[in-house]
Amino acid sequence: MLITNHAAAVKHENFKTCEQSGFCKRNRAYADKATASGSSWVSPYSLDPSSISIKNGQLTGVLLKSLASETDKVRLPLTIHFLESGVARVTLDEEKRQKGEIELRHGSPARKERYNEVQDWAIVGGLTVDNKVSGNTEEKETIVTYGPNKNFKAIVKHAPFSIDFLRDNETQIRFNAKGWLNMEHWRPKIDREEPKEGESAPPEPTEDESTWWEESFGGNTDTKPKGPESIGLDITFPGYEHVYGVPEHAGPLSLKETRGGSSSYDQPYRLYNSDVFEYEMDTPMTLYGAIPLMQAHRKDSTVGVFWLNAAEMWIDIVKSKTSSNPLSLGVGGTTDTQTHWFSESGLLDVFVFLGPTPKDIIQPYNELTGYSQLPQHFALGYHQCRWNYVTDEDVKDVDRKFDKHKIPYDVIWLDIEYTEGKKYFTWDRDNFPNPVDMQKQLDSHGRKLVIIVDPHIKNEGNYPVVDTLKSQNLGINNKENNIFEGWCWPGSSYWIDAFNPSALKWWKSLFAYANFPGTTPTTFLWNDMNEPSVFNGPETTMPKDNLHFGNWEHRDVHNVNGLTFVNATYEALLARDDPKHPRRPFVLTRSFYAGSQRVGAMWTGDNLASWDHLEASIPMLLTQNIAGFSFSGADVGGFFGNPSKELLTRWYQAGAFYPFFRGHAHIDSRRREPYLAGSPYVKPITQALRLRYSLLPAWYTAFRTASTTGEPVMRPIWYVHPSDEAGFALDDQFYVGDTGLLVKPVLKEGAESVDIYLPPSAEAPYYDYFTYERYSGAGKSIHLDAPLTGNTPVLMRGGHILPRKERPRRSSALMKWDPYTLVIALDNNNNAEGELYIDDGESFEFQKGAYIHRRFRISSSSSSSSSSSSVHLVSENFDTEQGTSKEAKAFLKSMKDVRVEKIVIIGAPKEWEGKQEVLVREDGVGERKVGLRWKAAEGKRASWAVVRDPGVGVGRGWSMEF
Repeated sequence: MLITNHAAAVKHENFKTCEQSGFCKRNRAYADKATASGSSWVSPYSLDPSSISIKNGQLTGVLLKSLASETDKVRLPLTIHFLESGVARVTLDEEKRQKGEIELRHGSPARKERYNEVQDWAIVGGLTVDNKVSGNTEEKETIVTYGPNKNFKAIVKHAPFSIDFLRDNETQIRFNAKGWLNMEHWRPKIDREEPKEGESAPPEPTEDESTWWEESFGGNTDTKPKGPESIGLDITFPGYEHVYGVPEHAGPLSLKETRGGSSSYDQPYRLYNSDVFEYEMDTPMTLYGAIPLMQAHRKDSTVGVFWLNAAEMWIDIVKSKTSSNPLSLGVGGTTDTQTHWFSESGLLDVFVFLGPTPKDIIQPYNELTGYSQLPQHFALGYHQCRWNYVTDEDVKDVDRKFDKHKIPYDVIWLDIEYTEGKKYFTWDRDNFPNPVDMQKQLDSHGRKLVIIVDPHIKNEGNYPVVDTLKSQNLGINNKENNIFEGWCWPGSSYWIDAFNPSALKWWKSLFAYANFPGTTPTTFLWNDMNEPSVFNGPETTMPKDNLHFGNWEHRDVHNVNGLTFVNATYEALLARDDPKHPRRPFVLTRSFYAGSQRVGAMWTGDNLASWDHLEASIPMLLTQNIAGFSFSGADVGGFFGNPSKELLTRWYQAGAFYPFFRGHAHIDSRRREPYLAGSPYVKPITQALRLRYSLLPAWYTAFRTASTTGEPVMRPIWYVHPSDEAGFALDDQFYVGDTGLLVKPVLKEGAESVDIYLPPSAEAPYYDYFTYERYSGAGKSIHLDAPLTGNTPVLMRGGHILPRKERPRRSSALMKWDPYTLVIALDNNNNAEGELYIDDGESFEFQKGAYIHRRFRISSSSSSSSSSSSVHLVSENFDTEQGTSKEAKAFLKSMKDVRVEKIVIIGAPKEWEGKQEVLVREDGVGERKVGLRWKAAEGKRASWAVVRDPGVGVGRGWSMEF
């Protein structure tokens, strides 16, 4: 089908606005009241000085909330943990709920506490406190000095309560500076009776109670047995104009204002994981996942906050500029970004990161929530998918046609139609009578199969899976604590409760090869619809008063629900293999939360075959990457609709640089496998795919970095160049890991060129990756031709060394033993550096040292006896303490014949003219001379040189003297 009216595609009436979300409306009104009151506003929260204690790396105390109509104060226990990483964690609870001293309405069996278990799913480390912090409490404030260098401070003001976080004595982040802290405490519902004749009417309530006790939307009424329980807090970033993060939204990388301003949104950014059908562009509307991590950046300084809460949440953003003096007319002033966060339930639990570099945010964040999974190597290749390949013969035919057209791919996917009547863990016996034979054909070329399994289980007789789910109470329950029934693809369905340990154990058993006939070790998984999507539910999801394991309400856990499900599938794939030889699972998820990066990949959901969706994919994926979730992609070609041949080609050229690279299409769209594009489109699409495969060594190395340091695979300009203010809002070009590759895809219809911005760099020129044309980085844009039948515009930054493989193969598995090429882009001082990581690509043996990780360095040195200089290239161990285990030795032995077959040096010095050989020294082999060919610069093209077949082992130490 051809989608033409994109703006009208999403059904806005199915999803709440802030005005329709009771707690969002209340918290915005609270902020408005405080703002309107001006200097007379006093936040009703104060920290009792007598309750303050500082010991064992934490500050504890009690906040007292003053109530307008009562003498009693609400007691709110406060804890601030100061972690060894330099992160501060601020947690606020409610004593009455904490102790269970409240009454639930309607006889609800729900838990009385505020939800306090999200960290069990999202946090896996990094919580060790710093016992060396020092603090001092005075009459009006408490000051705590902390951080690895003891250059951080938390200034806690007692009344009204606020916290300023300082780095090097400069305020970076402020909590409650606006006085918008709002923790809705428990109170009993007072039923106000109509006055009898002659009696005066009772006074009107001072607050809007209309959504405290129940709330209706879309034909569903939320019974709210615990009453109002939202939390809100203003967080200010003084001097920071740009904020990033809090995916998932289809908008720009640098987040826009949501209140005031000519280009602002009229709604807050919403995080409430939802199945948004045909979502639109440039909106703060919620999508499929939620990572409540925000980073603020200004020149040479990055800070951040992580709001650990799994309930529905909204974030307002307002930017205010202050002049340096009254006569400056705004010139030379600073911009403060004021944010307002509010969640429907749960604790106030916020982590504070004071930087100062982007890495100083993302690394401790990943230490907390877990590093990105190091995927199996095949998963970085190309994935071919559609809803649906209709038979096993159809799959085999597609597989053969990729080979016929010499187009590489690694994985073919099956959507829900492979099942018998949409019952998971079954096969349609008419259309897929022999799935094992189908997979044998795929496996003969090292290819894999991915099948879909969603969390909804069909409610049908004679289906053992649903029988067990019901009989063992493994599903999510409704508010009466009976199993919840809703509607999804199979029709009437139940949902697995992946919070339940018994359900997790059962889920593991379902994936055993004996229990799921037709699956093999080359079968992997796709978890869709796990927001969860419920077709007849409010906002196409589950009622908030549903109950999960432990009697937690769904409102409390909604955003982390998708993570629990993909975690269950990840554990199931681990469990199906021999525990002595486990293999890394591959699972794709649509819904996600902080921590989902540990267990799989994600994609941006049901996009459209339109140019604006192609364009939006870049900032969306950049946002995922800086939020710690590198293994991300968007459906190439667009899921809904039929892309033009030009759009399809441009999307493959862009998609070849997505960390997760998959083509996918709706059941009603025309077939669009790459070989069907016709002339002249097949050629550039094939070029893009082969480029991806040639760069797999660089991609795999980038994923290794992400899995150990958290640094993103796709990097925005501001992340790499934190001093260059011109790059802070750029979101249509990016770097690939540490490779120095700067990519600017063509994203506009009819465009045959791009303007690519080069950040200032005195010592590092840029080279065209394909032609070696040289450009100087001077804080300006350059114009590059980008014909449709050519290559994606890619530059290589001087000072980097890039590994690649140059022999075209059908799949990545068939490239395993191929030799490597090193591409060296010299800077102006003839220096460069890069790395290469290799392991077996599938097991966990790398955790025992079974890998190769080399650092390559090239540098020039002057001779003391002459004016000449020599250039040396060395290969050395990246890890100085690499293991000597039997697994490590066995892997090195298996790789002993894999060599470097070529070294290309771009920007090779003119002094090499006439030089015909270089001296090679290799550990355990000795020294020898090998041939060198030097080519002079020509026009814009830089001089370059090539060393052919130096024959050095990729896993050995060696050096080369030019």
